[in-house]
Amino acid sequence: MSARLELEGVSHRYSRDEWALSELSLAVEPGELVAFLGPSGCGKTTALKILSGLLTPTGGDVRVDGRSVLGVPPERREAAMVFQKPLLFPHMSVEANVGFGLKMRGVPRGESGGKVETALRRVRMDGYADRKPGELSGGQQQRVALARALVTEPGLLLLDEPLSSLDANLREGMRELVKEVQESGGYTTVFVTHDQEEAVVLADRIALLFDGRLRMYDRPQAFYERPASREVAEFFGTANFLPGRARNGTVETRLGDLRLSTPTPPGEVTLTIRPEAVRFEEGENSFAARITSTTYLGTQVTCGLDAAGVQLKASLPPHTQLREGDRVTARLPAESLWALEDGPEGQPG
Repeated sequence: MSARLELEGVSHRYSRDEWALSELSLAVEPGELVAFLGPSGCGKTTALKILSGLLTPTGGDVRVDGRSVLGVPPERREAAMVFQKPLLFPHMSVEANVGFGLKMRGVPRGESGGKVETALRRVRMDGYADRKPGELSGGQQQRVALARALVTEPGLLLLDEPLSSLDANLREGMRELVKEVQESGGYTTVFVTHDQEEAVVLADRIALLFDGRLRMYDRPQAFYERPASREVAEFFGTANFLPGRARNGTVETRLGDLRLSTPTPPGEVTLTIRPEAVRFEEGENSFAARITSTTYLGTQVTCGLDAAGVQLKASLPPHTQLREGDRVTARLPAESLWALEDGPEGQPG
């Protein structure tokens, strides 16, 4: 049932001057889970509504297995959507809620019963068929909503921030369940979220949107190690930025000439490196620094560094014994340094 999904130049605006989505183009391979990630108002939910057929785009095309689905009504698309809120019928049993889509499609009761039972088993709710939604916890209700989507055996599974209303413990368990169900069923899935951790844990690839535009589309690891811009790097947490000039295979900076493991075209660049990649040791790309602050966070110690007037952050193991004012030798490993596609001030070059 896995489908290949393509968006080509998809745009949408709600008013003459308000573009919610602009020229979104990407492909989701069969069985792949892609997270649409970004802050509120970035266009990710608009994109999901277009995929589901709830919204017609201003421009562009949406294709499933090579065929355009624009103009195909939601109920005739091979797609199922799970919303932020479960939206279950309160007067119906769990079994009736899950089987509602099958009933609307005219599936015989004898056949639908087995499908409902299988769907509930997959989300670990097979013992709750006779319960009403009001008798379930929030996490259980969302599992039922997921089962209702799966029971129709969709080619596309669309999830609109389905875990955002759950508390931290329930969210972690539901992440595991969503990933397990998606992988075992091989569903082509688009998952909308504003939570970076959620996207990284669940997704095969992440589509990061800002202001209705796609800023980066890649594997989760690439967002940390090879961000497309300073804006992308900052969205994924604390990062160090260091202006310099690339020349003859190295980058001239206030910390000295630094080598990168990947070629960098000559000219002004901004280097970035994650705090956890900074090392305290001698070697290539090392320099003298002074500890300006230490913060114990339980799982790590965050240190502020001053080196030749350059301010950096480093994340170290929790047992690290360093104090403000200590002198150290720090190193920026070549394989962890990355030259952004920005000028030295973080503006597009």
